[in-house]
Amino acid sequence: MKKFLLYIVISLCLVVNVFSQNYNTIALLKYNGGGDWYANPTSLTNLINFCNKELNTKLSSSYATVDVGSSELFFFPFVHLTGHGNVVFSDSDVRNLRNYLIGGGFLHIDDNYGLDVFIRREMKKVFPECDFIEIPFSHAIYHQKFEFPNGLPKIHEHDNKAPKGYGIFWEGRLVCFYSYECDLGDGWEDTSVHNDTEERHTTALKMGANIIQYVFTN
Repeated sequence: MKKFLLYIVISLCLVVNVFSQNYNTIALLKYNGGGDWYANPTSLTNLINFCNKELNTKLSSSYATVDVGSSELFFFPFVHLTGHGNVVFSDSDVRNLRNYLIGGGFLHIDDNYGLDVFIRREMKKVFPECDFIEIPFSHAIYHQKFEFPNGLPKIHEHDNKAPKGYGIFWEGRLVCFYSYECDLGDGWEDTSVHNDTEERHTTALKMGANIIQYVFTN
């Protein structure tokens, strides 16, 4: 009996340790369908470093990679999804992601161009009762440490469309923020990757920092 109780205590300590280690870790979401979920390999590292410097966050310097259908998803308060192409969520992926978001998790989707039609289809599976709603410029996500009175900045041009920020709300809480026609992730990457100016790079990072600050303070 004593050995059993000791086992329970040790197991609980391990779980608490895992949660404490991962609470300050953000993650890149891996999905099926053939889309390049791994695009922008330097973006999250640069965003983390920027947030730790400008917001005094204590984010882990290394981001994690987590499968959309994995139970490990629940260890991370913030996950980021990007790519250019197809996205496919299985039935179990849909249940897992829905439970994660309803349970307090947050998903940032960044269209790296070509993602829109696929991600809208798949997120409708996750929240069939909800639609993406355009986030008004007055929303707090645009007014954290850095002010964006006109909403999302335009980082890279594709179709000569204005950038749009969309959200999915569950019981009044923003659980998913979708940046469209903006390319924040490209802007977070090392400036040499897309020949971005330092000003454009910093602007993208500031908006990313706003998203992080909003998530960790709400």
